[in-house]
Amino acid sequence: MSLYVVVGAGATGSATARLLADSGEQVRLVTRRGSGPAHERIELVRADATDSSRLIELTAGTAAVFNCAMPPYDRWPSEFPPLARALLTAVERTGTDYVMLGNTYGYGPVDGPVTEDLPMRPTSIKGHIRAQMWHEALDAHDAGRVRVTEVRASDYLGAGAVSPFTLMVGAQVLNGSPVSYPGDLDAPHSWTYTGDAARTLIAAARHEKSWGRAWHVPSTSGASVRELAARLAATAGSRAPELGRMTVSELEEIGRTNPVMAEVPEMLYLYDRPNVLDASITTAALNVTPTETATVLDEMATAHSQL
Repeated sequence: MSLYVVVGAGATGSATARLLADSGEQVRLVTRRGSGPAHERIELVRADATDSSRLIELTAGTAAVFNCAMPPYDRWPSEFPPLARALLTAVERTGTDYVMLGNTYGYGPVDGPVTEDLPMRPTSIKGHIRAQMWHEALDAHDAGRVRVTEVRASDYLGAGAVSPFTLMVGAQVLNGSPVSYPGDLDAPHSWTYTGDAARTLIAAARHEKSWGRAWHVPSTSGASVRELAARLAATAGSRAPELGRMTVSELEEIGRTNPVMAEVPEMLYLYDRPNVLDASITTAALNVTPTETATVLDEMATAHSQL
């Protein structure tokens, strides 16, 4: 039995903590409010993840640190870099292995499958932040100061997941309401199940050859928004979804009063064309396979029915 630290109790952080605890490991789950799932092997700790001194105390002697924390979407520029640097400082000081949960923003627009060997060529503010966080951690790894790896996910599905689909499509479909989506409704798109992201994080932490590189989470689905919405409606027994495409001007109008939605326009390149994540290396090397789409959609429908 080892002790692991998970920072952040969102859908993926909580899933990671539960999976580790269910496998017999001890988990210290660190959040600003001390929140997280109740489990006899999960210790909930309230702490500021930008406080490197406190993080050093919490991570000393642990097997690995999983960084699953994410500031509010509209506060990434001011809050994400100091959080990442505090965690990097802590793992360097304690010699703890460091597993980062990332995404594909740092690649920028890509024509064709997105693979882990692509260079970081961000075109957005948030993409530059993600790329900078990875480069700083990788520099520390290359200098021998820490062992680091990053697990990159696409847009999330699952109970409690937050993504353009869950916020702008899934809830509306399950409520029987019309959908207005700011992207190509028929473009193939890779979707990440939060549970698969958690399993990939843990597999990367336990694999001796995972360090100094990135891994992609195997996608639960590569379906278009239209197809995924129809499948979700059928799973929940809801009426067939009514889908329409939101214009950029309509999205910008919403953003005038919604600071989170105001951040979406710079990321539209992810949704106005095919966006397919290649995770074949993860499946082959880490032995992680995706959860069936039907299982994920059933989880989402069931969670919605219990609200």
